[in-house]
Amino acid sequence: MIPAMPASATTARQASVTALRFGRVATTGAVAALILFAGVWGSWGTAQHVMLTKGRERGTMRVADCAGGVCTGPFTPVPAGAGARARVEIERTVAVRTGRTYDVVVKPGSAEVVRSGAAGVLYAWVPFGGALLLASVVVAGGMRLTRAAWMLAGTGAALLTAAFVAL
Repeated sequence: MIPAMPASATTARQASVTALRFGRVATTGAVAALILFAGVWGSWGTAQHVMLTKGRERGTMRVADCAGGVCTGPFTPVPAGAGARARVEIERTVAVRTGRTYDVVVKPGSAEVVRSGAAGVLYAWVPFGGALLLASVVVAGGMRLTRAAWMLAGTGAALLTAAFVAL
């Protein structure tokens, strides 16, 4: 007859498995949090101008010409008291077309504008939507939290879909 394993060895094994599990969850949780923070950081550069418009120049821009990654055109302010500009620049994307007019906000201290309104807000948060999708994979695989992962993925997909539809 083989003697049974001592109780202290079983306890030590369980403790090491628990420690490894905690380490995996803590590490992947930190990675997921870092991904989400990077998504917010990437979005906030544009979103701050779109969402916090008090004291900023708002108006419309008619896209006159696109070359390279930038489109240019004249800026017409909406509130009285702001100055019109002969030329402002907006990043060229699929949603910006020559000859169309867009509601925009001027970035302070520059001639660069970003889209405003619902479409501008949704477009500004697209990097965060991508981060939500990426973090959902990390949460599902590393933390084994499938419900939380599905919620992150659903939120990210909804944000990206809404931005696509709005633009």
